[in-house]
Amino acid sequence: MSDTPLIGVLALQGDVREHLIALASADALARPVRRPEELAEVDGLVIPGGESTTMSKLAVLFGMMEPLRERVRAGMPVYGTCAGMIMLAEKILDPRSGQETVGGIDMIVRRNAFGRQNESFEAVVEVGGVEGGPVDGVFIRAPWVESVGAETEVIAEHGGHIVAVRQKNALATSFHPELTGDHRVHALFVDMVRAVN
Repeated sequence: MSDTPLIGVLALQGDVREHLIALASADALARPVRRPEELAEVDGLVIPGGESTTMSKLAVLFGMMEPLRERVRAGMPVYGTCAGMIMLAEKILDPRSGQETVGGIDMIVRRNAFGRQNESFEAVVEVGGVEGGPVDGVFIRAPWVESVGAETEVIAEHGGHIVAVRQKNALATSFHPELTGDHRVHALFVDMVRAVN
């Protein structure tokens, strides 16, 4: 593989375009992924924000849930933001009926933990592994992490709650760095993908 990894953005629902732009700015080739054969071609994957219940149901409907689980289990680098963080959790504290996750990070998350849409906010967040000072975090109906397993590294907290974690090749943030124009978290993920491929 060249120094420019091919990274997919799961394009079933959510803010796909913003992630494609952020990944391109972080020197990756980026493309939307909707089908298992497209998933098979990428070196890493971003699972965007959106509505986690809808995303879960669409992943099952499009035949993507099992291929996603297999690739993540096999070590494909994956990064989830907001709803994507929920999709990467091994357990959801308050799942909707029929809601499934891909798994990959040993953590328990609470959906909409920071409140409803009208309680969205921005905050400065210090993220481990991201150089150059704190990042601006955009929290929109954001989850937080209630607890993590022994292998999961907490890399950011806000207001006493865990908002970013990393476990081996998996990364997750409660917030949306793709909405700020600061692409350092995406650059961290691109480096994770390069390290594996």
